[in-house]
Amino acid sequence: MEPNKSAAFVTGGGSGLGAAVAATLASSGCYVAILDRQGDRARKVADEIGGHAFEGDVTSEKDVTRALAAASEAGGTCRIVVNCAGIVHGARILGREGPMALEDFRRTVDVNLVGTFNVMRLAAQRIAAADPDDAGERGVIVNTASIAAFEGQIGQASYASSKGGVAALTLPAAREFAQHGIRVNAVAPGVFATPMVRSLPENVQTALAADVPFPKRLGRPEEFAEAVMYCIRSRYLNGACLRLDGATRLPPR
Repeated sequence: MEPNKSAAFVTGGGSGLGAAVAATLASSGCYVAILDRQGDRARKVADEIGGHAFEGDVTSEKDVTRALAAASEAGGTCRIVVNCAGIVHGARILGREGPMALEDFRRTVDVNLVGTFNVMRLAAQRIAAADPDDAGERGVIVNTASIAAFEGQIGQASYASSKGGVAALTLPAAREFAQHGIRVNAVAPGVFATPMVRSLPENVQTALAADVPFPKRLGRPEEFAEAVMYCIRSRYLNGACLRLDGATRLPPR
């Protein structure tokens, strides 16, 4: 699907990977709507790229429905949906002070996996009702997994579980949505230079980059956006989860 003929909906577009995706889509000629819990950040990015921002939670049916409806009124049906919203939680299942709080595990899975599913199901309903293009395609959904889905480290039980769910969701969703002309893919990034990582001490960032075989550096958000664009443009790419990690394989800790 060519982005310059479509409207796009990006969750978590107020910063980091999501902001890079929103900017890249806009530069490709897309009308971009952003949904983010951090309304001020989302509005700043939207103002910079000429899009619209909506403050809301991906786990809320009401918030997502309202944002999709408003986005469609402003730019037409969002045929491109990119889920970047997510949270990170680190804790051992059995720590020094006892078992991990169940609420912490539940919240991580709720935002990263259930939130992704919530946006996907509501957006798919709208995309499926749109007219197909000359190739029979109606839209593309790209979700964000993580290499932690495949090599979760000690302390990443909740995060790895949530991202593993996103990766596993890709194929069944792609198979089901095929009848509607909707492709579904996921990108599993390694360690990227997002604001969260950039806030870490310099020596920690250096150590993280040293574990990457090649290129020996942190990933750049714009590189993630390029991978997303490939998922959008390549019509034969469907049901795939692409690793984007410089050949990194996470050690146990």
